[in-house]
Amino acid sequence: MKYDPIRIEEIRAAQKRIAIDIIRTPLVKLNIDDAPAEIYLKLENLQPVRSFKIRPASNALRSMDKKQLENGVWTVSAGNFSQGLAWMAKKLNVKCTVALSENTPQTKIEKTEKLGADVRKLPSSEALNIYWSRTYPGIEGVFIHPSNDPAVMAGGGTIGLEIVEDLPDVDTILVPWGCGGFTCGVASAVKALKPNVKVIACEIETSIKLGNALKPDEIITDGRRQLVFPELVDLYKKIVDRNLIVSLKETAESIKLMIERNCVVSEGRGGVSVAAALSGRAGKGKIACIVTGGNIEPEKLVQIFEGKLPNLWE
Repeated sequence: MKYDPIRIEEIRAAQKRIAIDIIRTPLVKLNIDDAPAEIYLKLENLQPVRSFKIRPASNALRSMDKKQLENGVWTVSAGNFSQGLAWMAKKLNVKCTVALSENTPQTKIEKTEKLGADVRKLPSSEALNIYWSRTYPGIEGVFIHPSNDPAVMAGGGTIGLEIVEDLPDVDTILVPWGCGGFTCGVASAVKALKPNVKVIACEIETSIKLGNALKPDEIITDGRRQLVFPELVDLYKKIVDRNLIVSLKETAESIKLMIERNCVVSEGRGGVSVAAALSGRAGKGKIACIVTGGNIEPEKLVQIFEGKLPNLWE
């Protein structure tokens, strides 16, 4: 595959298409006086499934007609996309199947099942292979890739539109990098409207996918395991300014700080953008941090406030 930036017309169309399903989340200033920049939080943790993933799920489903949806939809995801797609499918009365690794925590499986999805637990290697093959025998319906899909990328890109609309003089936007589709969707929107605004991809030290893929002198032999999609890395090089890697400690501290200063509960992935801004390495000026979601286990929050460092990227 090869991707060009998602056209701004497609992202604007997605914005109108999903308005019935999502919350236009607020962009609020981080309540801290000694920050290295003027930091704003884009609060996607306020969405109905506590994650931005409802945006790409909504755009993907609402881009299809009834005929296409007759046999339902399915995806592979152990994270927020499974819940986002299940939530949308339930709303539209569409059958939804989710393939999950057998190692997926039971709490995530239960949350997805409560939304009406048919959960198929598979061996880890088989679940991982679906990300690349997009097929699995015995599962019917339209497969929707959780990251590597134009409709999914356009849905996520609507966040970039909203930030530029709500903060026209923004200098930098920090986006957590998962598999790359979300970052590239946001960057597509931002660069089309404000080419001089910097877009920075953020990762945590315990899950460096993009950072490893960008090392010119190394061959990434475990790209399939790490879900490093070459086409998205190529697109990143066209429209994203650079990447930043933050520590587990910095991420935990940012999660704690958001609760203390703004009463905002963020999951690990949402915390990396704020950690990058607070580190000073993202520069000065007005920085918008996308808080991608708030699906963090209560026991992890307890550990953070006890000064411990739980796994914040699963």
